[in-house]
Amino acid sequence: MTERVLVNQLQGLSDGPVSVSGWVETVRDQKKVQFVILRDETGAVQLVNPATRPAEDGSEQDAAALALTETISNLATGTFLTVRGELKHDERVKLGGVEVKIGSLDIAAAALPETPIAADSGMDKRMDWRFLDLRQRRNNLIFRVQTTLEHAFRTYWVERDYIEVHSPKLMASASESNAELFSLEYFGEQTAYLAQSPQFFKQMAQVAGFGKIFEIAPAFRADPSFTSRHATEFTSIDAEISWIDSHEDVARMQEELLQAGFQAVKDKHGAEIEELFGVEVQVPAIPFPRIPLAEAREIVKSRGYEIPRTDGDLDPEGERQISAHVEETYGHQFVFITDYHPEIRAFYHMRDEETGLTKSYDLLFKGVEITTGAQREHRVDVLIEQAQEKGLEPEHLDFYFDFFRYGAPPHGGFGMGLARVMMLLLGESSIREVTYLFRGPTRLAP
Repeated sequence: MTERVLVNQLQGLSDGPVSVSGWVETVRDQKKVQFVILRDETGAVQLVNPATRPAEDGSEQDAAALALTETISNLATGTFLTVRGELKHDERVKLGGVEVKIGSLDIAAAALPETPIAADSGMDKRMDWRFLDLRQRRNNLIFRVQTTLEHAFRTYWVERDYIEVHSPKLMASASESNAELFSLEYFGEQTAYLAQSPQFFKQMAQVAGFGKIFEIAPAFRADPSFTSRHATEFTSIDAEISWIDSHEDVARMQEELLQAGFQAVKDKHGAEIEELFGVEVQVPAIPFPRIPLAEAREIVKSRGYEIPRTDGDLDPEGERQISAHVEETYGHQFVFITDYHPEIRAFYHMRDEETGLTKSYDLLFKGVEITTGAQREHRVDVLIEQAQEKGLEPEHLDFYFDFFRYGAPPHGGFGMGLARVMMLLLGESSIREVTYLFRGPTRLAP
């Protein structure tokens, strides 16, 4: 049996027998010759077969050749098959300079003749048939880029002696607030909640003495938003570190992480991203610009935009405006917005004793928020007081406060949405395009 060869390996082989497997992308069934474009997970190759047709005069023809020709004529787009044949290098072949002359063809699974989606199908239709939509080379690249990016993040952390954790996604109580939680019956005895963040468990690792940890895992938000950047289930990239002086230590770690990740993507996929997405991957320079929130609001106002929010935060257009300012002024695609008022931050964010503002930041990338980071409050009496200020009942958070009753180091961290980073990195218009299987208020399938 000839061992299967991947399409991207063919150019490096000498002419001779090969076996390739994949799915049919197109068939050109001409009178004297048949061409099949076969695609696998690494690329596409042209298969060729000299057609054998029934003789007009009724004379006897090679039965095997006739059967092969008929089989190719009836191939439907999407059919998975294996072809054994002769590899030939030919510079006239536009698709990679090689082709395979079909010797035998084995169909693994035939496709129905009518494909339910086309190149011009709308997003919802494509999401209905996501497994077909993902067969495109462009979509395949998305998840190769994602793999490279996550691997680079993990490499950065592992090389610096971080511990990877896998926190539970079933919780007995809220991790941050009850407003965006999915609840479910838990063995008929109690109500469980899907974790909207690993926040409390990240902090538990700090008081457990782990020092530096990270997690890449699902998170769930019962948020009925239909924007291009929201999902009810998403992949959250989280890290938490001990013995920090301020949120600046967290920000420095995150900018180094992103620089390492983007460099890895550019090195491995930069040319292909530019070809298929028309985007040049820019590796961000360090340090990223930092702008206090109050100053950012003034800059946005000076650009002629009045932020309608009354809580003092930026709205999406405000984020786009401040990012445009940073791009124009510093030539940078990232900006840390710092010094948020406690009213618009979580109760566990530490506050600066002099300014009263939180030691926290949001990180914007190309005008979209991708991260919230902060130094956490580790003094249990202050934590309880800040929770009460937010209207939270301390007894409902007693398990969390217990973490800090037996000693805790100064610590902080961030949470970052993987899909948002991917969307912006590749210049896509929605996280739906870069999510393997999107989940939103109206989508639970496939």
